[in-house]
This record gives sequence, structure tokens and C-alpha cells, in this order.
Amino acid sequence: MDAFWDLYSKEGIKKTSVREIVGKAGYNRSTFYEYFTDVHDVLEQIEASILPDIEKHQNIIMKTGVRLPLKHLTEVYSQNKRYFVVLLGKNGDPTFQEKIKNVYKALLRPHLQSLGADDFILECTLEYAISAFLGVMTYCFTQEEEPDIEKMVQLLWSLMNDGVMKKF
Repeated sequence: MDAFWDLYSKEGIKKTSVREIVGKAGYNRSTFYEYFTDVHDVLEQIEASILPDIEKHQNIIMKTGVRLPLKHLTEVYSQNKRYFVVLLGKNGDPTFQEKIKNVYKALLRPHLQSLGADDFILECTLEYAISAFLGVMTYCFTQEEEPDIEKMVQLLWSLMNDGVMKKF
């Protein structure tokens, strides 16, 4: 997977071939095909491995509220930043952003539904909050100086609860 990722992160999926992957990794094509059907399958498996476990995080939310999972999701993002930065970046997989949004929506929807919002408000709020979260995370982890996770979680929490205008 490392050979694939090195190639994919530089050239994108269209320019990444099985021949290049096995050449870089030092494996035979047959070994590649034992584990993957094609280059898209490698990408799918990487994406699946870094998406948060919804059930695990929903249990955390129900027990402790939204703040702890926000910190945990930030840490998950930090641990997998080499993938997230590329996948959510300009040369990344356009479907990945939708996949991760859907995971986060499934994670947060039950909590927000319990607060009684109608469907339109609920879905717009989820889209806004998750898009902002992903945008901030991508921005922070593409900066030369890596942010303090705790400070970032506090900022995201404040923006979610107080809004943008109260920051100024």
C-alpha cells in the first residue's frame, strides 16, 4: 500500500498503474492481484481503513456528549493526516469527501435529532458543521507548523457552539 500511496499522492489515480506499484514495491503482479482487483481497489481499502468507526463514536457521544468525539476525531485525522490531506486536497479522490461527510453525518445525526430540529434544519446544520470541520482540519494539517490538537478542538468547539461572529 505504501508504494501505491507514494505514486497516488504525486500523480493521482489516473496516472497510477499496477505496473508502477509492483515495480516500486518489488512484488510480482500476481501478488498484487491476490490482495486487490485494481488500483481503485487499493484506494478503496485505504479509505475504508481511515474512516471513523460510527458505532464506536455514537456510543461515546451518547455517554459523554459531542465534545469528546470531536477531540477523538481530530486525533484520528491527525494520525492519518498523510491520507486525509491528499484525499481531501485538490488531487484527491472527489468521492472521499462525500464518504467522510456521510460517516460524520451518521455519527452526529442521532444526537442532533434528539434536540428536535426539523429535517431541513438538521441536514443543513450537519452539512455546514461537517464541511467546516473538514475544511479547518485540511487547512491546519497542510500548514508547515502543525497545530496544537487541544487548541484546534477548543476552536472548533467554540465555532460550533458560539458561531463565527462571536470570535471577533
